[in-house]
Amino acid sequence: MEGFFGNLLFGLETAFVPMNLLYCFIGVFLGTLVGVLPGIGALAAISMLMPLTFYVPPETALIMLAGIYYGTQYGGSTASILLNLPGTPSSAVACLDGYPMSKQGRSGVALAMTTVSSFIGATFGILVLMLFAQILARVGTSFAAADYFSLMLLGLVASSTMASGSAIKGIAMVLVGLALGLVGTDVQTGAQRFTFGSIQLADGINLIALSMGLFGVTEVISNLAKREHSHTVQNVSMRSLIPTRQDVRQSIMPIARGTGLGAFLGALPGTGTNLASFLAYVAEKRVAKDPSRFGKGAIEGVVAPEAANNTAAQTAFVPTLTLGIPGDAVMALLLGVLIMHGIQPGPRLISEQPELFWGLVASFWIGNLILLVLNLPLIGIWVRMLMIPRKILMPAILMFMCIGVYSVNNNVFDIGVMIAFGVIGCFMARFGFEAAPLILGFILGPLVEQYMKRALLLSSGDPMVFLERPISAGFLTATALILIWMLFGAIRGKKQGITI
Repeated sequence: MEGFFGNLLFGLETAFVPMNLLYCFIGVFLGTLVGVLPGIGALAAISMLMPLTFYVPPETALIMLAGIYYGTQYGGSTASILLNLPGTPSSAVACLDGYPMSKQGRSGVALAMTTVSSFIGATFGILVLMLFAQILARVGTSFAAADYFSLMLLGLVASSTMASGSAIKGIAMVLVGLALGLVGTDVQTGAQRFTFGSIQLADGINLIALSMGLFGVTEVISNLAKREHSHTVQNVSMRSLIPTRQDVRQSIMPIARGTGLGAFLGALPGTGTNLASFLAYVAEKRVAKDPSRFGKGAIEGVVAPEAANNTAAQTAFVPTLTLGIPGDAVMALLLGVLIMHGIQPGPRLISEQPELFWGLVASFWIGNLILLVLNLPLIGIWVRMLMIPRKILMPAILMFMCIGVYSVNNNVFDIGVMIAFGVIGCFMARFGFEAAPLILGFILGPLVEQYMKRALLLSSGDPMVFLERPISAGFLTATALILIWMLFGAIRGKKQGITI
């Protein structure tokens, strides 16, 4: 326990540096704003702000970007409750009972309880991160190159098959990401690969331009294509935020169950906040004495998913920081920021970069406290923000993205890459191909190649090294089982006439 508090105090020294505090505030504020505005999401926001990370220390950059990530979980429920428009995918569940509560004149209670449940869930998630990250990191230090290759392969396959939609399309996007990650100069041989003679591609495809295009530009185009609707938003007074005793009693156990479920699912690659919130809602409906209340304004259907997705947002950092395996596309982008700063993620991160790791963890406490204090008083501002017409908001966002991607290398070519991938992203969305597995493949691809080459070099080219090591063999077995399960599901779906 002494080590626990010692690490926390060490992290607080870093987190309380004025610059880090400022960037933490900026991150959680922008995250809440992005969460409130329907259709933008954490991926687009982080992609847009990644250029700023080149001008600050890595711990400051991660504190801000992480603040955006978990800040969106707080803000995402606001539009869901007030307008029946989910600000983020994980907050879509809040529409089911949050909006009926709003129509009953209880939107203030719904917003207040989601804020409280979000804070409780996030707090528990941070505790899980602090308690288990070091244990997992110690286990990871016993991994050899072959074990890392197999683990990353498992993470890629699990992430693609557990994503929403077709598992086969997810695998296809991972392979496309792996191929795009090969573009550029081979670090070991110095040979240029898939550059087609272009000097602009000698250093590979710019991660920021790629992610901005697939998430930011695609979201802007899809939002502009949607028909604009006018909405009437209910005014929320400070008095209406106070819940009744019955509301509190009905929320205690759902928050506890949602927190536990989110803690477990968040730490698994490929699950993330979306699955956590949906399963928490299903679980509450199953255990409820009167399931018919759900969908008509049951407060349990609001607080449990919010607790789950905020807990999952924190525990998702466990495999990302300790093993270098991102659980979702947001974690992959944060991993990319570390790599761009010359920091190798993995089990040695805690021992080699203690200031960064514990400073980041301590900033989670500070960021969630800021969110708790800010969220309720700013509801009035968020309501007004929801009234900004898309035709004004989206072009402004596109302009800032162009400025951001140009500022990284002062290269117009990167803007062209961003726009090109934005158009490609629209076609991908049209035909049901998700961009998240592609990003995972793009970032992890070079690492997979690096560990594979290292393992083969140490074994004098013998591929059996991946099966001779028990840890590696275990990961490969798990990967094979997932692929068999996916293939079985595909065959069964085809027999039943389901398109996969």
